[in-house]
Amino acid sequence: MRNIAIVGAGKVGSVLGRVLVENGQEIACIVSRTKKSAQAAGRFLKCKNVSDSLGAIPATTDLIYITTPHAVVAGVALALSRLDHLRFKRLSVCHASGMLTAEVLEPVRQRGATVFSFHPLQTFPRDFSSKDIVPTATGIYYAVDGTPQAIKRAKVFARKLAGKVIEIKPEMRAFYHAACVVASNHLTTLLSILESMFKEFGSNEKGFFPIFKPIIMATLRNAEATSPATALSGPVARGGVETVADHFIAIKRFAPELLPYFGTLTLETLKLAETKGSIAEERATALRNLVQSYTHQT
Repeated sequence: MRNIAIVGAGKVGSVLGRVLVENGQEIACIVSRTKKSAQAAGRFLKCKNVSDSLGAIPATTDLIYITTPHAVVAGVALALSRLDHLRFKRLSVCHASGMLTAEVLEPVRQRGATVFSFHPLQTFPRDFSSKDIVPTATGIYYAVDGTPQAIKRAKVFARKLAGKVIEIKPEMRAFYHAACVVASNHLTTLLSILESMFKEFGSNEKGFFPIFKPIIMATLRNAEATSPATALSGPVARGGVETVADHFIAIKRFAPELLPYFGTLTLETLKLAETKGSIAEERATALRNLVQSYTHQT
């Protein structure tokens, strides 16, 4: 697997292509929707063979990585299957979609190619430069599915990216992707809520993150070292109904729009406390009644 072509010159293709280059790999070809984007990626990945046509992919290519938006993957796979110069029986084709399985690559599989999904378990925000994202894309996991032979090739590809694979059953693909949303998007939303609450303080400090970073990072370290349940602390974990009641009073006064969020997360935290075994049954019931009184959630 020495000759790798990338189809899709957006953030994912550019960043992971750069990771490959930094790990001693050469990119054989970059294909994008426009020549301009292909050329920009070519400069970043030190690849001169750039094009807006799939026909530019060399016949000697060992692997084609489709890093386009997932709505385009099926069309790319079909177009690739119609190319007569590719040596399909020696070729691997994979895609970077978190939602799609290997099945979407059926047209090239029918031509003899080995196919698998290969979703990078990382965030690639559009507002950040590819260069700035590259360090965070080294040593990550890739979610894969496919035949046993395909999984073996996925593992080889992952090693070229200094990464590892996690196998996801096809029927669990959307559920897995939802978990990724929780890990990144929901975390970002949580931080935005924290930022909005911080602004209500009226503090002279300009930013919320330096203030809360120590407790955020300590919580992540504690969860990593043990488990979320073991790392849980605070008023819900110890059954502090009175403290939580004061929280709801304050939120209703200063940020009533956050009551549904705070209620939902309090109930989820309560479930975690019960798993931990740190809260008495009568206190858990009192907390549920408290949440219900403010949000009508049970």
